Amino acid sequence: MKLFITGISTDVGKTIASAIVTEALEADYWKPIQAGDLENSDSHKVKSFLSNKKTVIHPNSYALNTPASPHLAAELDGVVIDLMKIIEPKTANHLVIEGAGGIFVPLNSNDCVIDLIQSDYKVIVVSRHYLGSINHTLLTIEALQNRKITIAGIIFSGEENKATETIILSKTGVKCVGSIEQEPYFDQNVIKEYADLLRENLLEL
Repeated sequence: MKLFITGISTDVGKTIASAIVTEALEADYWKPIQAGDLENSDSHKVKSFLSNKKTVIHPNSYALNTPASPHLAAELDGVVIDLMKIIEPKTANHLVIEGAGGIFVPLNSNDCVIDLIQSDYKVIVVSRHYLGSINHTLLTIEALQNRKITIAGIIFSGEENKATETIILSKTGVKCVGSIEQEPYFDQNVIKEYADLLRENLLEL
């Protein structure tokens, strides 16, 4: 199984969700494009959160120096992101792929994050509760559906908001894979607890 983790915006908990899904499935992890924070990248963070010994963290296809939209970060580094050079790692294991920001974050003058999603990927949308998040979640799901991309489900992140969750699920018909609460911190133990909670739902995707 190949699960692509995307968010409805930036800073919605995509990396935490990716770590939990990776730990739950003892999957391999791959972030094709990392922009900025290379010494403590999302790949580093995910690795630090994992307890299992099976996961392989695959290298980024593009590791860019500036914490910015990938198209700008690439430009500042003097490179152009080429989708043909983003080669999915070969593995017999489950693979968790983490996107960058939301699905319409530009990679270059033509392509966006959504163009990284292959036909055999299933997408998990991470939705965090904030004013406007219903709109952002519905837009993200509609855009994925318009491209006939398989949506495996939604993970809700942050403080619970039942009214928001209910309207999103009823309007989209998309399954809720689980919820990640606003924890005071995340470490291996917390990630493992969530992995245990979500594992059954993830294995049914």
